Amino acid sequence: MTMLTHTGGQFEPARYSSAARSAAGTGATSAHLAMIKRFWLSALTCLIVGGAVAGIIALKSVIVLSRLGY
Repeated sequence: MTMLTHTGGQFEPARYSSAARSAAGTGATSAHLAMIKRFWLSALTCLIVGGAVAGIIALKSVIVLSRLGY
């Protein structure tokens, strides 16, 4: 039964300060944030380009319909 319980000593995990833990994860966190920013920037770019194309189509259709006399 002693093998299944925590007895301390050499089996005790190393103690880390909170500063060391926060510094260890900054690389992964900044990479994850950069990936999210890149995704949303590309999504916003697609929406802007789609809006511009829709605007051009709308203007062309207004010009064509006005020339037909509607």
